[in-house]
Amino acid sequence: MTTPVPWYSSVTRYQWLVLIVASLGWVFDAFEGQIFNLTRKAMLSEILELPGDAADVKAWGDIVLGFFLVGGTLGGWLFGMLADRWGRNPTMILTILFYSVFSGLTYFATSLWEVCALRFLVAMGVGGEWAVAAALVAEVFPKEARARASGIFHSTSVLATWLAGITGMWVGANWRMAYLIGVIPALLTLWVRSSIKEPERLQAAQKTMGGRVGSFRELFGHPVWRVRALGGMVLAAVGLGTFWGVTVAGQDLMAHLLTKLGLAKDVVESESKFAYGIVQATGGGLGMLAFGPLCERIGRRRTFFLMQGLSLLVIPMVCFLPQTQWQMLLALPVMGFCTLSVHAGFAVYFPELFPDHLRATGSSFCFNTGRLLAAPILFTSGKLKAAFDLPVAITMLSGLFVLGLLVLFFLPETKGKDLAEA
Repeated sequence: MTTPVPWYSSVTRYQWLVLIVASLGWVFDAFEGQIFNLTRKAMLSEILELPGDAADVKAWGDIVLGFFLVGGTLGGWLFGMLADRWGRNPTMILTILFYSVFSGLTYFATSLWEVCALRFLVAMGVGGEWAVAAALVAEVFPKEARARASGIFHSTSVLATWLAGITGMWVGANWRMAYLIGVIPALLTLWVRSSIKEPERLQAAQKTMGGRVGSFRELFGHPVWRVRALGGMVLAAVGLGTFWGVTVAGQDLMAHLLTKLGLAKDVVESESKFAYGIVQATGGGLGMLAFGPLCERIGRRRTFFLMQGLSLLVIPMVCFLPQTQWQMLLALPVMGFCTLSVHAGFAVYFPELFPDHLRATGSSFCFNTGRLLAAPILFTSGKLKAAFDLPVAITMLSGLFVLGLLVLFFLPETKGKDLAEA
């Protein structure tokens, strides 16, 4: 009987290096996306010279977020295409410089148009970096280790959540310092420049495919790649839409319960932040780490089916069953495990759907266009939560996972297969 070989036994030192560099880029990428949510009230109230709870502060926060979402989508399309045409190394450097330099310049922002413009440019780098890094990890790691490595890569976003939270607590009302810290990732580009080599398969595709490399006409003109791009886009929209409408509502569920139990307002606020930012986020991180090994065991599509199906079952239970604080603390990490796990699946699955000459282009289109399509959930969820009792509204929003289950019937299984070729 043959002794099972650990998945990491064939991984080389260089492949580990690629995973570390890609993960660090993604950590700082996700940090840039989250730091605004922690500083928006202090930033906008200072610029507008209004109290933090003023209606205009909230309204402009949503407008800035809109600029960020559009910038992320356009940046993802542009840099995804360039990553296939120019190569992974120079494009990753450019995306990291984009989000770090323009984040640092936010330190000097004194007007709303400057904030909007800078957040748009930061988002361009944020949207592009993920696709470049995800494609690079998929191309460098061997077939038997690819899913686990890609899952680890995406799950490091939990570190960004913790880093942003610590930064937010450290800077307090001095929001400008948080953006100055965002310059630090620029140093990572020196490591990228000296350490990362272009994958041989990409170089071969660039020579043989000519103008078809990184082409949206090729992506949507080919019937196979078109279906995969649109299907991946819907899958990402479901995952990101439920994140904003359901997953982040874990904090609200705890606050809702503690308020019903009669706790003081300041206690409710601190305990609900801890429940979401630490307890639920830890469950989500474990879910993302588990997604890769599950993909290797039962396949990519089945893992998506499993986690989205479990989310449909778990969310109503978390909404209605807990009656005490400790019960909710036990329930929230389970919800985080199920709902956030699928996000790691994007890094595992999307690069496997497209050929060498379209890998970053297709992956970025799926992830970033899905992000844009999910944006209306931000506003829809607010209206639903105002019209219905909170647990009812969150359960209704979880119905988006049904769409995620349906779209899987149009997408292929990639377990055990080599990366797609033209």
